[in-house]
Order: sequence, then structure tokens, then C-alpha cells
Amino acid sequence: MRDRVRAAAVPLAAFGTTVCVGVAGFVALTGVSVVDASFWLLDPTSIELYFEHHSGPERATKAFAVVVFVALVLAGIWVGESALDAAFDGRLGRELTRMQTRRAIADLTDHVVICGHGMFGRTVANRLRERGRDVVVVERDAEERERIDDDALVVAGDARREAVLERAGVSRASAVVAGIDDSNANIQIGVATSQLAPESKLVVRVGDEMYESTARRVGADAVVIPEVVSGSDVVADL
Repeated sequence: MRDRVRAAAVPLAAFGTTVCVGVAGFVALTGVSVVDASFWLLDPTSIELYFEHHSGPERATKAFAVVVFVALVLAGIWVGESALDAAFDGRLGRELTRMQTRRAIADLTDHVVICGHGMFGRTVANRLRERGRDVVVVERDAEERERIDDDALVVAGDARREAVLERAGVSRASAVVAGIDDSNANIQIGVATSQLAPESKLVVRVGDEMYESTARRVGADAVVIPEVVSGSDVVADL
């Protein structure tokens, strides 16, 4: 709640500042009273009526008025959006983010879908992004999603479900990495991926060699056993 109040305070402050600047500007330009200048913000036609009977910097005042009114409209929209977001307990902002993510994913082709954002999935995703590859992360855990970079494309849900994989654009992906810390879950992801995207390269992480043959049978092009890979890396560095 405190975070939402702080977020609402910023646009309110911007709106109030715009009003103050507008009133001060009209007073400085024309010498009208603060009350009259405030009224001009409510009724812009009063500016035209004023210059019918008074001399002064009409063009500069009207140009200033246009800038102020545009700023007021933008600040008002910002205030309204913040109020709605607070009223709906932040759901409006989350829904807007989901809509933006869906549109961004819909435009992707040849991307990589990473299922699971634990240490393994996060490492793979970061390395791919460093190489300029487009990545979509599927993560079920809300706390883990909060730790993902704001500019990353994230789909919330269980990657074993076909509907979730479809939201990640799996049919247009060049590769899918089943990287959850659960061999059985990764094999189930492999089964779903093989049905939805048989042409995509499938990488399945398993925790033991006994799962490798099963992963191959469900369509895995590569099977990764982190302990084996890390052990090989250690030996290579000795």
C-alpha cells in the first residue's frame, strides 16, 4: 500500500507543479491576479476575452497556455492511471505489462524459450541474451519472477502445460530449454514441446544419467546433466 501511495504521489505532485507554474506564468506575463490566472486554467477562453480589452504579450501568453494545457492533460492522465492502478490493487499495471509482453512475444521468431529461471535457466538465459538472442522465460514461481530483469520477456505459468508454452511462442522458437530442477517435469515439458514444436531444438536438463534415455525418447536433441558438465569443466581447468 505504501508503495502505491508513493507511486500516486509523483503524478499528483507533477499535476500540482504544472498548475503552480501555469498560474505563475500567467501572472508574470500579463500581471493579472492569482485568482484570474487560476480561472484561466479552468476556462482558456478567458484569455481571448482578456486580450480583447487589454494590451500585452498576447502571442507569448497563448503559446504558454498551450504548453500548460498539454502538460495538464498529460499529468491528469498520469494521475488517473495511478488512481486506477491503486484502486485495483496494482492489477491494472500487471495486466498492462502482460499485454505488452504478449504483443512482444507475438512478434518474435527464432527465439529461445527457457523453462525455469533457477540457477541453470538463469545462466542459460543470460548467456543467450549477451549474444543478442531473443529469450522468453517461463516461470511458475512468483517470487522468482520478481527477480527477473524488468526488460525480460516472462510468461507466468507451468511450462508442462501446452497453453503456457503456446503463450511463450514455442511454435516459432528455434529452441526450447527445459531447465527446471525436476527431471520428471523437464521430461513432461519435452513431451509437450515435441507435440507443439517438433522442429525446434529441444534441450532437456536431468539430474541423473538414468533419465537420459527417457529424455531422448521424448525428442530431446541434447540432454544436460549439470553435475556431469560442471565436473568436466573442473577437470578441463586442472
